[in-house]
Amino acid sequence: MLAIGLPVAAAVIWGTFAVPDDPSRSGRAPVPVPGVVRLGIELATFGFGAWALYDTGSTTLSLVFAAIVVVHYLVSYDRVAWLIRQSS
Repeated sequence: MLAIGLPVAAAVIWGTFAVPDDPSRSGRAPVPVPGVVRLGIELATFGFGAWALYDTGSTTLSLVFAAIVVVHYLVSYDRVAWLIRQSS
């Protein structure tokens, strides 16, 4: 049940809560949220994924995944800064 329910719930949350006029998305926001909330949703989703890999015994894979996420956010620092500025 969780194997289907958690990914579906994550996909619904990911697609529903957005920052209006986000250039990395369609620009539409079904439920508009501040940028830091969206950033938190993204970090929680990827963090949960890394934890789930670790919890299943895939320690190396979880560390690689977490490192890729960190590198991704470092490379896309301009989007992270934009999200933080959209916190009003």
